[in-house]
Amino acid sequence: MAKILIIEDEEAILLALEDNLRLEGYDVESAKDGEQGLSMAQEGKFDLIILDIMLPRMDGFDVCKQLRQDGIITPILMLTAKSQEIDKVLGLELGADDYVTKPFSPRELLARVKALLRRSKQVQQGTDEISFGDVEVDFKKYEMKKAGSLVYLTALEFSLLHFLVQNKGQVVSRDAILDEVWGRDIYIQPRTVDKHIAELRKKIEDDPTVPKYILGVRSVGYKFSE
Repeated sequence: MAKILIIEDEEAILLALEDNLRLEGYDVESAKDGEQGLSMAQEGKFDLIILDIMLPRMDGFDVCKQLRQDGIITPILMLTAKSQEIDKVLGLELGADDYVTKPFSPRELLARVKALLRRSKQVQQGTDEISFGDVEVDFKKYEMKKAGSLVYLTALEFSLLHFLVQNKGQVVSRDAILDEVWGRDIYIQPRTVDKHIAELRKKIEDDPTVPKYILGVRSVGYKFSE
């Protein structure tokens, strides 16, 4: 049974999330402000965190940033009432793995929860370790080093890299990446893949503008090459 932490201050949304997730068989705990949620996330062992952006005492961006600085790699699904692209991009840059914009349907939320949990499980069951250039990746520990120094990757970035590594030397389309990494039951624009590839290159490549390992194939997709 997956254990999920919800950090949400709106009572109606929190109760709806708790009810829907428990009906799906998840073990659910909750917090109503950022400081309490951060403390619970730091002290407990959760499989997923659902995190609202607009929170009292400490906003979701700061909670996400602190968790990642603490080395906590639990997948984070952010909730936001804002539709501006900058909020979504900032959340992803701070380490969130996915986001849902309010108002959202219970079906959409559950689909994204299942996709995040599935990705995490797939990484744990697949290739254990890989080394290329000065990069070392341990998928079981969710740990990456470049030139001997730890580099932070989000859970989604580990899943994305893992999928590319599993298909080493093969070109995989954006649609194939979306289906495998994000999930077939979720609609996300193919350009989302490009944004995450760009972030992954910044952490892996010596020069992200001239990549050696994650190569793009025009109008098709990407491939991993050692």
